[in-house]
Amino acid sequence: MPANVCIIGGGPAGMMLGLLLARSGVPVTVLEKHKDFFRDFRGDTIHPSTMELLYELGLLEKFLTVPHSIIEQLSVIIGGQKIVLPDFRHLPVHAPYIALMPQWDFLNFLAAEAKKYPTFTLRMECEATDLLTYHSRQGLCVCGVHANTPDGPVEIPATLTVGCDGRHATSVAAAHLNVIDEGVPIDVLWFCLARHNDDPENALGYIDKGRALILINRQTYFQCGYLIPKGAYPDIQQRGLDAFRNSIEDLAPFLKGRTTELDSFDKIKLLTVQVNHLQRWALPGLLCIGDAAHAMSPVGGIGINIALQDAVATANRLTESLIDSAPTLHDLLAVQHYRERAVRNTQRFQIVAHSVLNRVLRNPNPIHPPLLLRALSHVPGIHNLLGRFIGLGLQPQHIETTPATINP
Repeated sequence: MPANVCIIGGGPAGMMLGLLLARSGVPVTVLEKHKDFFRDFRGDTIHPSTMELLYELGLLEKFLTVPHSIIEQLSVIIGGQKIVLPDFRHLPVHAPYIALMPQWDFLNFLAAEAKKYPTFTLRMECEATDLLTYHSRQGLCVCGVHANTPDGPVEIPATLTVGCDGRHATSVAAAHLNVIDEGVPIDVLWFCLARHNDDPENALGYIDKGRALILINRQTYFQCGYLIPKGAYPDIQQRGLDAFRNSIEDLAPFLKGRTTELDSFDKIKLLTVQVNHLQRWALPGLLCIGDAAHAMSPVGGIGINIALQDAVATANRLTESLIDSAPTLHDLLAVQHYRERAVRNTQRFQIVAHSVLNRVLRNPNPIHPPLLLRALSHVPGIHNLLGRFIGLGLQPQHIETTPATINP
């Protein structure tokens, strides 16, 4: 019989991996600790690389019927001047743009498709609390999950456990895996403001006078990210809501009057930005991927797509061994060795971006777009090159697994 797989976490990596394994006939159970997918800090950007995966699965046309908006270029307003850099329109894919879609809609879509396969199980309100382990000559080995459910605690045995449970992963803590923190100088304040149909279209946001505001179009409202120096939130709270609202309206004047919706700091959530990576992604019987293996910054909105590429690479490399017997530690570490360089180089790009943003946030004076940035925006081909980096990533994946003979 195919080996049983238990996936901790029903985020993008967990749901995509569960779908791909079930599609190939591998019995897989995904554990999601909440009763639904509606969550703060869910990324909204579905990049061309992800939609190409959906095309390869025959799901793209259906996916695009889910309400979304489209971004063909990314721009930012710096000191009142618009700078356009990444352009996705020339990518060699079937959907050459970024689709903005609330992540809970995306996860519901993946879950609905995965449930069509008889070997897929999704257990909501099932929170992993620890790993089932034993000791062998290889050291600590993982053989499943301890979890809490509304009906009480359960044990879920599994030949392979995959940690997809994010930056505060139970899987990582329980396995005592070493986390290497890169350090990040910024945090993000996360809140919502009403959106009007005649609002200016801008995909990234506004930067000036020591402030940076990101606006994500969610049709009827903006999901807003206000960048601050790390640790600065208590000072903002001390200055009061009026000062914070005025800061937003001064940066993006078309929002004037709408910031009154922020009538309490309870409506503003602090997202503590992290960039880190595990020294080792696997133990016998356990593999960590996505943010559990390497927390990404919100910069570029690429974390969700990196996680999905991890999931596809994992399915491509482990499905055969899961069907035939069980993946060895060597098989699990091969996933890390294959993905690690692309992930780390992407994180290095984010770290450089953090350094630039930190300097901007600590300069309260009016700014102008740097000369280098303005010059780059006029270099032939640079828009397409940046579009390829953000839209496809450094190591775009393709579906290599095949469907089982039992159709959904």
